[in-house]
This record gives sequence, structure tokens and C-alpha cells, in this order.
Amino acid sequence: MLGALILIDIQEGFDDPFWGTRNNLDAESNAGRLLTHWRAHSAPVFHIQHLSTTAGSPLNPDGGLVALKSMVSPREGEPVLTKHVNSAFIGTNLEKRLRKLDVVDVTICGLTTPHCVSTTTRMAANLGFKVRLVHDACAAFTGNADSSWRNETPPNAAQIHEAALDQLHGEFAQVLSTDQVLG
Repeated sequence: MLGALILIDIQEGFDDPFWGTRNNLDAESNAGRLLTHWRAHSAPVFHIQHLSTTAGSPLNPDGGLVALKSMVSPREGEPVLTKHVNSAFIGTNLEKRLRKLDVVDVTICGLTTPHCVSTTTRMAANLGFKVRLVHDACAAFTGNADSSWRNETPPNAAQIHEAALDQLHGEFAQVLSTDQVLG
């Protein structure tokens, strides 16, 4: 069984230069490939949408960029759960919905790797779900990296992405590529 696919925050607001440079420009198309596969197998899909409460954020509803990107647009009947914090489990009924469907395995992808993807992955594992995290269907940005505390050059987006994945793989998730998941 595929388990459930959780698509995190793949929203138009992440195209805003506010976030800085990013890695993995194929993340959204890979997420779309996963979504197509899940739909073909009639497996559960959950779209997560971040609605920031921070004024000026590209993900604040007042900014008009909160829509999910076209390559992962939900179909009728696919739930869209909105959140205001990093975890898709806080302030939503995601866990309840997964339990009702007897889901034990979840596959996670989305934006951004060190923030909402990481937090949701950690919580899913802590709640007892077996987690697959699809590294090439996620991306990171430089805009949120603040290395000023150590007086060094900030890491680039690829380094941020890889460091987040390194912390998750093995303990909280199995980190895989889209091709590995689809194969």
C-alpha cells in the first residue's frame, strides 16, 4: 500500500524573491509526478496550505499568493488543510484523518525542507507513522538562514536542504528520490 501523500505548502508565494535563492527547481514537478501516481492508485492525498499571520509575508492571505501551484492543484474531494505554523499536524485534523483511513505510511514532500517539511516529518514520525521523505520534491531557500550568530558566510540553499535531510534520514524518515518512490 502506498499510504498517504502529504504535499506541504507548494504555493505561489514561494516564487517571491523575499525567500532568497533556492535549490532544486524541479521540486514542484517531482511533487506533481508523485501526485499523479497517488491519484492513479486512488491512494489518499492531503494538500497542506500555509496561511501566514505575519504581515508582509508572501504567504499571508493579504498578499494574494497563497494559492497552491497548478502542478499540484487539488481535485474535488482531495482535502486542503490550512495551517498557521510549521507543522501540518498543529491546528489541523490531519492526524485524525490519517487514523480514520488506517494510514500507517506517509510520503511527504513540499516547501520548505528545513521548516514546514522538517517539522511535519518529525511530528509524523513521533506520532508513529512510517515516513518517506522525497528529497527531490522538496526545496530550501537562503532567505531564512541566519548564520550571524557564528559570524560566518551563510550556507547556500543546497547546503541548507541537505543538512535538514541529513538530520531527518534514519531517525525520522527514510529519505528517497521521486524515482525511488515511484519505482
